Amino acid sequence: MNWLAVRVRPGAAREQAMAALFDVGSQGVHEAGDELVTHFPGDVDGEMVRAAVLAADPSAEIGITLIPAVDWAEEWKKGVGAHDLGTLSIVPPWLAHGRDPARTIVIEPQMAFGTGEHQTTRGVVRLLPAVIRRGDRVADLGSGSAVLSIAAAKLGASHVTAIEIDHDSIENARENVERNGVADRITIFEGDATVLLPLVAPVRVVLANIISSVLVEMLPMIAASLTPGGEAILSGMLLDEREMMLGVLDDGGWNVTGEDAEGLWWSARIARR
Repeated sequence: MNWLAVRVRPGAAREQAMAALFDVGSQGVHEAGDELVTHFPGDVDGEMVRAAVLAADPSAEIGITLIPAVDWAEEWKKGVGAHDLGTLSIVPPWLAHGRDPARTIVIEPQMAFGTGEHQTTRGVVRLLPAVIRRGDRVADLGSGSAVLSIAAAKLGASHVTAIEIDHDSIENARENVERNGVADRITIFEGDATVLLPLVAPVRVVLANIISSVLVEMLPMIAASLTPGGEAILSGMLLDEREMMLGVLDDGGWNVTGEDAEGLWWSARIARR
């Protein structure tokens, strides 16, 4: 629906001008400084509104603008783009046409994390090709939309366990896994990663895009869950936490074998010494 935006700068009869707006059908008038602001459906006669206000307050100044209808769903989509991240790309469904399915992760955006819009997701995806080997078993902790699980599967992992505690993320993750044709290689579990990871271990790769305080607590469990020669990719850490995390990792017997930084965020590829 189109709308008429009406702005009135009253003269000597402010209350009468406001009453006139209500009389011709306004459902609410906002007082913005010395102006009265309201909206009418686009099929309302703007000149009728103008005449009513001037009859009540002849010295009023009136501005009327037609606001075209906006498809907010389409406007929202304009803010979600394709992200080409080296070997892989993350794209929404409406930008997937013509792309190589083997290199494209198609995600239906329903949340900020997991659409490729966040730097932490992009950091892991850039590090993944150097980590995943064909036939790997992978655990993705805090998997969200399953974007990282899908990436691992497309890079050759034979099986990925996606673990997510947020119930609202699970259906979106399942839809994304099906959409990308990797449902035969990804199992989605709803629950606490600290409980479930030991049950699905051993794995050769752990992915964990979680805040640093949780990562620090989970590092011993991640270490215990890896096969000999296994690796992990950690993300969700702020760049200004890098030195702190390097110390924690060194004290815990980890080597940092790769890094990625974008904006305020830092991601790391790590392996046991």
